[in-house]
Amino acid sequence: MKTKVIVGIIVATLLWFLMFSPWTAPHLNFWLSMSVSAAILISLSAFWGKSLKNGFSFNIKDVLIGLGSAVVLWFVFYIGDFLAVLLFDFAKPQVSGIYALKEEGNYLTIALLLLFLISPAEEIFWRGFIQKQLCHKFGGWTGFFVTTFIYAIVHIWAFNFMLIMAALICGVFWGLIYKWRGNNLLPVVISHAVWNVGVFILFPIQ
Repeated sequence: MKTKVIVGIIVATLLWFLMFSPWTAPHLNFWLSMSVSAAILISLSAFWGKSLKNGFSFNIKDVLIGLGSAVVLWFVFYIGDFLAVLLFDFAKPQVSGIYALKEEGNYLTIALLLLFLISPAEEIFWRGFIQKQLCHKFGGWTGFFVTTFIYAIVHIWAFNFMLIMAALICGVFWGLIYKWRGNNLLPVVISHAVWNVGVFILFPIQ
């Protein structure tokens, strides 16, 4: 595995630790730290992976796929939350804990950050840089599975099972779209951004 990929994963792990761990998160504004983390990740991707230059192909079909997949994913989470609350006592308070992050910022500011910085940065880094590099090194499916696992496990610092499962589902969903659309970042960036604003701000599932 290339050194730059290992370093990128270590940097992302440290950033997620700072943002989510109970030892550091209470001392930070989540949206400020998330924005700084996004800027770091997108900078690493642009410098090492050339994702910004070569990763986007603009066409109407991929725009529609991005929008449509965001709607599909919202329904997946709506149904998943309904079932999880029925099955697990911890599900509702853990999801409520995620939604409590909205109180650390203005809703409009949060929506704009999710649309134009945080969601694009995550996709450019995790799919456009990490998944692309790992697929090149280990093959398409192995690279996809390893990236999806790492993307989910870095959320472990929150000690929130529902958040980790959400990251796992999203990683599978966006990783498959990225692979299906020939490593085009456009549909996954749109999907991630629209879904984030929808599920977190406009149409929360709780």
